[in-house]
Amino acid sequence: MKYISTRGASAPVGFTEALLAGLAPDGGLYAPRSWPRLTHAEIAAFANAPYAQVAADIFAIFAGDEIPYDVLHELCTEAYATFSHAAVAPLKQLAPGRFMLELFHGPTLAFKDVAMQMLGRLYDHALARQDRSLTIVCATSGDTGGAAVEAFAGRASARIVALFPEGRISDVQRRFMTTATAANVRAVAVAGDFDDCQAILKQMFADQTFARAVDLSAVNSINFARIVAQSVYYFTAAASLGAPDRPVSFVVPTGNFGDAYAGFAAKTMGLPIERILVATNGNDIMARALETGHYRRGEAVATQSPAMDIQVASNFERLFFEASGRDGAATAAAFTSFTSTGSLVIPPEMLASMRELFSGVAISEAQTVRSMLATLSMTGELVDPHTAVALAGLSTAWPEPQAAPLITLSTAHAAKFPEAVLAATGVTPTAPRASLALADRPERFDRLPADVEAVKAYVREFAAT
Repeated sequence: MKYISTRGASAPVGFTEALLAGLAPDGGLYAPRSWPRLTHAEIAAFANAPYAQVAADIFAIFAGDEIPYDVLHELCTEAYATFSHAAVAPLKQLAPGRFMLELFHGPTLAFKDVAMQMLGRLYDHALARQDRSLTIVCATSGDTGGAAVEAFAGRASARIVALFPEGRISDVQRRFMTTATAANVRAVAVAGDFDDCQAILKQMFADQTFARAVDLSAVNSINFARIVAQSVYYFTAAASLGAPDRPVSFVVPTGNFGDAYAGFAAKTMGLPIERILVATNGNDIMARALETGHYRRGEAVATQSPAMDIQVASNFERLFFEASGRDGAATAAAFTSFTSTGSLVIPPEMLASMRELFSGVAISEAQTVRSMLATLSMTGELVDPHTAVALAGLSTAWPEPQAAPLITLSTAHAAKFPEAVLAATGVTPTAPRASLALADRPERFDRLPADVEAVKAYVREFAAT
């Protein structure tokens, strides 16, 4: 299978090159040249299969002949053996027709582990075959950085720099990055917000001389392998509720839109997804775009759900590309303009195409608090603020039962945000061993301004060590 850039000006590449590059040379994001389609029987078979097997089956489609199936199966088995729940992503019923998909049983208690544990192993396999090492720079709004550090710490094939917005993530999120002791890990607090971190990362890729000099790669959700890994739990959850003979709908808390786009990928591959509700916090660029057709950058505000404090949703470019009829030139023009103006008007026919699957809803801080308390009162489940945003979105957009089962993605363990959960519910979440162990470890991180040249100098020095 070949991969093309959403901006149309880069040559098609294979799976390994798309994996290791992260971002295309023309600044676009990689997408498959043509989407595969699973059969009815293949999807139905996922209902009773181990999670690692489903993951291997789906990765095999996208890797083609570049990675043998037995190798993929071994990598998936190793990756998901790190999860504390045998089902990896268990489905829990909250009410008739309403379910919660728990994606927080990985090493850093967030859904990012589902993809990152695979990426670490895929990188090791690919780089060992090329006798090569890379410098990974990861911009994080909280959870990606910790998951990436956990996945890549100590690996000989990669150095990793995690950029996080100083003062805008929870203490537990920060400590998953800053308590790492491996020599190949650096954590950097940037004096800005997540959008500043993400913009710095993209500017680093745009400087191709620099990118080649440090052998730069990215494991943010701009990396298409992340999308593949996240599409897996859409299949396992839906199949367990009767798909493909029964349609399902999903509610996804979103910031960078990668998790929601993974649902689009699953739908395009043949999974009968009826609707995907995109729930945002006050940083509502995706909800506004889907409601009004105007994708406009605002000022990122700090909330109790910090992993969603994003005003530039990178993966929206992939959806725009698909809705445009895969017009790379139109996508390049739109997002080049957006970079300079912070505004993009979605053509009506494209907006109608997006709305066939997606709708959006923005949730306030007060609604988030009420959602945490109501969920505990009505179901006995203690949920984190991001999951609470999604559950509030569900209650707002779909208050009445629907024909299709509704699955809300629970993206983080409540113990990652103990202060917010305690303030909302009066209950302190029980901390798993993974987070308890962080409390007594010393932190190690550097501080940099939100300046691409300062970060490039830092990365260049680290890559030379």
